[in-house]
Amino acid sequence: MTLAKRGAYGFVFKLTVELYDETVKGGGKNTTKIVIITVSSTAVAAALLGFWYYSSFGRRKIKEAVDEITSVESLQFNFGTIRAATNNFSDANKIGKGGFGVVYRGRLSNGQEIAVKRLSKNSGQGDLEFKNEVLLVAKLQHRNLVKLLGFCLEGNERLLIYEFVPNTSLDHYIFDPMKRADLDWGRRYKIIGGIARGLLYLHEDSRLRIIHRDLKTGNILLDAKMNPKISDFGMARLFVLDQTEGSTNRIVGTYGYMAPEYAMFGQFSIKSDVFSFGIIILEIVSGQKITSFRNTQNMEYLLSYAWRNWREGTASNLIDPILMKGGSKPEIMRCIHIGLLCVQQNVDDRPDMASAVLMLNSDSVALRLPTEPASFMQSNVQSATPLQQDVNFTGTSYEASITELSPR
Repeated sequence: MTLAKRGAYGFVFKLTVELYDETVKGGGKNTTKIVIITVSSTAVAAALLGFWYYSSFGRRKIKEAVDEITSVESLQFNFGTIRAATNNFSDANKIGKGGFGVVYRGRLSNGQEIAVKRLSKNSGQGDLEFKNEVLLVAKLQHRNLVKLLGFCLEGNERLLIYEFVPNTSLDHYIFDPMKRADLDWGRRYKIIGGIARGLLYLHEDSRLRIIHRDLKTGNILLDAKMNPKISDFGMARLFVLDQTEGSTNRIVGTYGYMAPEYAMFGQFSIKSDVFSFGIIILEIVSGQKITSFRNTQNMEYLLSYAWRNWREGTASNLIDPILMKGGSKPEIMRCIHIGLLCVQQNVDDRPDMASAVLMLNSDSVALRLPTEPASFMQSNVQSATPLQQDVNFTGTSYEASITELSPR
């Protein structure tokens, strides 16, 4: 027994004995007093024990907090180191640009190649909040997620340092007439499966349920072996594991990939990401970009085209001609089927990612017949009043601040 415990129990024993002696001398008139004080003594002892346990627990919590701070600090890079690695953020090292800022390729003094995301300076995010988010994303470890190596804070500068992925993003391949020829069906199927597994990890297997909210081909990077890696969690939202949906009046993402319930009403869930995944499947199969058309109904056009051909038994019209040379047509048709299941109007009708992965990996799993794809251009949605969108519309993307990773 520890010193604290012995002291507490000794306190009760001493008080009880003294009161017993006093009662004997007084002829038993203080019997009630004995019981009350003894109980009070026990309560004091319990309080002392509780304090002891609380102190021990508190010390553990303090240690955990220190470990968290240590982990954050271990991820922090010196600004001068990153500036030297990117040759002072030279245009020659610029490899990407978006609403979040600019991405640069860099090389550390040890030879390691990195990708540096230099965030826009108008995010309005505090240093502590930024560090907490970095720590969380850095703990996401999956072969189909881009690994965050660290961060840098210097004045108004906020930098995110990622592993460098050499083959850029999927959209640079799948929508390029020349490069697309290098993506046979075997590689495309592998990419679809990898995206599905990465998304399943975010939804079900990571410490918190994470809704990406901006899943698109431009945010799927390809490594040296053409393995897909989901990137850019700047618009993600965190859920506790038993939370399945949420809402926001700040709608961020990319037109065409956003589920209609999110684009119009700010309602998002794991099924919003599933919708985006379905669009990506159809893009990979067809080699056609959902936002490549100039009219404002480009999403409805591609989905209605896919749906009409599926309903009429001519879904092969959707397949990229480059893929028609192989003998994988049944597998391709199955992927079209899965893609259409993912983009259904009714949120509950869409599969979750665990089901999608199972359907992709097993031909023996029977597939339900899909219903008509979702479209926020339909009259039943047009009649409602959409939420105010706190976004800037540039090209085909709704751009916003770098992150909204606040747990709900």
